[in-house]
Amino acid sequence: AGMRVAVVGAGVSGLTATKCCLDEGLKPTCFEQSRDIGGLWRYTEHVEAGRASLYPSVISNTSKEMSAFSDFPYPEDFPVFLPNARLLDYLRRYAECFGLREHIRFGTTVVSVRKRPDFATTGQWDVVTEADGKQTSHIFDAVMKFQGQYFHSRQYKHPDVFQGKRVLVVGMGNSGVDIAVEASRVATKVTVCTSRGAWVLSRVFDHGYPWDMVFNTRLMSLIRNSLPGPLSQGLINYRVNQWFKHENYGLQPEKRYFVPVLNDDLPSYILTGRITIKPGVKEFKDNSVFFHNCPEEEPIDIVVFCTGYNVSFPFLEEAVIKVENKHASLYKYVFPTHLQRPTLAILGLIKPLGAIMPVTEMQARWVTRVFKGRRAKLSSPMYKNAVQTGHILFGLSFDEVLKTDCLVYMDKLASFIGAKPSVLGLLCRDPWLALTIFFGPCTPYQYRLGGPGHWEGARQAILTQWDRTLKPTRTRVAAGSSSPCLSLLTVMGFLLLLAAVVFGF
Repeated sequence: AGMRVAVVGAGVSGLTATKCCLDEGLKPTCFEQSRDIGGLWRYTEHVEAGRASLYPSVISNTSKEMSAFSDFPYPEDFPVFLPNARLLDYLRRYAECFGLREHIRFGTTVVSVRKRPDFATTGQWDVVTEADGKQTSHIFDAVMKFQGQYFHSRQYKHPDVFQGKRVLVVGMGNSGVDIAVEASRVATKVTVCTSRGAWVLSRVFDHGYPWDMVFNTRLMSLIRNSLPGPLSQGLINYRVNQWFKHENYGLQPEKRYFVPVLNDDLPSYILTGRITIKPGVKEFKDNSVFFHNCPEEEPIDIVVFCTGYNVSFPFLEEAVIKVENKHASLYKYVFPTHLQRPTLAILGLIKPLGAIMPVTEMQARWVTRVFKGRRAKLSSPMYKNAVQTGHILFGLSFDEVLKTDCLVYMDKLASFIGAKPSVLGLLCRDPWLALTIFFGPCTPYQYRLGGPGHWEGARQAILTQWDRTLKPTRTRVAAGSSSPCLSLLTVMGFLLLLAAVVFGF
């Protein structure tokens, strides 16, 4: 009577995994070690053991329309980029709307997940949990585990500690740059050192639209993936250097692939001398530091390390997921390849160029159907071949960006379950929707237009996505305001047909 699935953690991925289980008629039990939902997005004043939480000023890097779960748009009055409290509010509304709380056991830690002796035939797991000092053993048919990205700088909460100090921030990730910018408002001096450099994007992109709604469209994705590598790379380089030339600011990245950092203030803070960029650290002294290729010593009072995170699965047997040199063998970044039965899935172990919510949701939609043994099961020759030879895997490196286009990845998983939108098919039946899907931002609602999990409101959500984006900023409406992208869509409509013919779309 319904397959029993253990979901570990009630953050973004755990919540959507629980909902996807319910959608497929599975029986989820979600174990959450803290007393509330939200995971990383639930701010707590004090650092809690074993739980990462953010600093109070954290704002989402992806816009609300691109970050929504695919059948649950954000309220229209929410800001375009979300302060952490509003994002948590959204997660609470999601849990409320779909009745997820009754399936969550709070204050319960997963101690271990072990294959049962008859795993080869049943695919079942022994799961031991602990609540109030008491351990309990359960048998589950499948396990869904979320592995998130944790701030290495997770001790940081407020910039007051930097008052009047000389601060060194090591690392050029999002949290490193955020902390440097915050520190520079109160510190005497802030230095950011980076051996690799980084592309810096502003949340506010062309004509003031959110960066991801301009960047992540099907048209852009088609161009990026159809051009030869160097040409595609050259275009991206040209594009990101339009805001400011990275070379002149000491930020030009060494590696060619595109791993952006989102920050609206960094270039102006470098220009005004609040922040200085330096190469990697050569040597730390008691109260100073030497950088590579810099002869002079730099006096420093506080060092903040923002150098990424390590991935570990403390409650899983070593053999279930082998992490070697920060690599793991996971089919499509989700299923450990050497298990005889695909009844354990890792969600969110991915760094997309875009929002994590729709990606983990799509993973969960696919995974729950694999568990159920429906159309999406893994008995394909490709998976078997991958298991036997170790070839067709995505070997995953945790500290490098996912090199595939996020949209391509989402489309691949969507095609596994029959939920990928057909632009050409729609062109005849609903040309306006087809053009909006192709030229407009690739919002998550596109994956609810058809197939399993079809949502009646998807079409309307897509056609009104710009209204919800502009609503919170258009608080003073000027005369003669117009809707974005519509004239562009109309003018360029015929190009869709051309692209379809040329690229066999």
